[in-house]
Amino acid sequence: MTMDVTKIPLDAERMLSGLRRWVECESPTYDKPSVDRMMALAAEDMQAMGFEVETIPGPEGLGNCVRGAFPHPRAGEPGILIIGHLDTVHPLGTLEKLPFRREGDICWGPGICDMKGGNYIAISAVKALAEMGVETPLPVHVLLTSDEEIGTPGTRALIEAEAAKHRYILVPEPAWARNTVVTGRYAIARYHLTAMGRPSHAGAALKAGQSAVKMMARQLIAIEDMTDEDCTFSVSVMHGGQWVNCVPTIARAECLSMAKRQEDLDRGTENILAFDRREADGTGFVVEKSVVRPVWEASAGTMELYERVRRIGNALGFDLAHASEGGGSDGNFTGAMGLPTLDGLGVVGADVHTLNEHIEVSSLVSRGRLLGGLLAELGA
Repeated sequence: MTMDVTKIPLDAERMLSGLRRWVECESPTYDKPSVDRMMALAAEDMQAMGFEVETIPGPEGLGNCVRGAFPHPRAGEPGILIIGHLDTVHPLGTLEKLPFRREGDICWGPGICDMKGGNYIAISAVKALAEMGVETPLPVHVLLTSDEEIGTPGTRALIEAEAAKHRYILVPEPAWARNTVVTGRYAIARYHLTAMGRPSHAGAALKAGQSAVKMMARQLIAIEDMTDEDCTFSVSVMHGGQWVNCVPTIARAECLSMAKRQEDLDRGTENILAFDRREADGTGFVVEKSVVRPVWEASAGTMELYERVRRIGNALGFDLAHASEGGGSDGNFTGAMGLPTLDGLGVVGADVHTLNEHIEVSSLVSRGRLLGGLLAELGA
């Protein structure tokens, strides 16, 4: 690498000011109008930075997506695809409990770390290279999606189709620790659980009924107790019953399972599906497999990307570690396709998905320069 990455013109204060607008535009996955507003804001900012932008209608009931391309002499050729999501887990109104605020090098806000911060530094890095007269060897494209936090049920096909057009995939999900990147992801599966009981009057004929809530509680414990070092099970999003004086007929929940290897996830799937049973009287427990993220194991292409970014990190004054991580991202899909994929390139922070989600402000510049340096040398 010949350019001095420490000279990439990124300013933390200016970046934080732009990022604040994104953070204060709440965008929970299931609120389509809110996600659409966030996508429109991102599209507006990308256009102002010089990107050619297209809005793609989202999956049914979910928000739109945005595809951007930075002008390049080799436009249309396979290049670099940056993938990110702009939906968050935080419901509308979270800003009242978790307002955008800063104390020294720490800044809080819903979605600031996962992963609005990473997306913002990625497009800022592209713009910064252009400002200093550096043309990337390969064309750079950006795809921002709307349903990653629920497992990417509607945009997986779009992601895979876009990724197949390119040579390298970069994912600015949060860094899992200060000087790190991600070179693999565990396999993840989701399941819908339904307990079906028998109704009765809870006061006058309690024993005549069979409580779906009680059934769900028992099965929940049994399912989570299957967790071991190789495959985990976590049950949440529970709903059951409607009237306290009625024995509940239906109870529903969702289960998330994560495994380090595909064979472990397959074993876990077999085990949880064994809980499915239907009785002749209509009672029973139903387990339905939902969305799955395949395991992504580091390929030679991914490790070549890591060695490149590690050299860039050294030039910036830090040594990057790498690991396969849980949590899942859309990098699972591109990595499993065999495409050179590097993940965890986003901001440094902590406590994502909580009311303490925050970033280290200084990482806007350090990680932005890391991304910029990588974009400037890939394909050279």
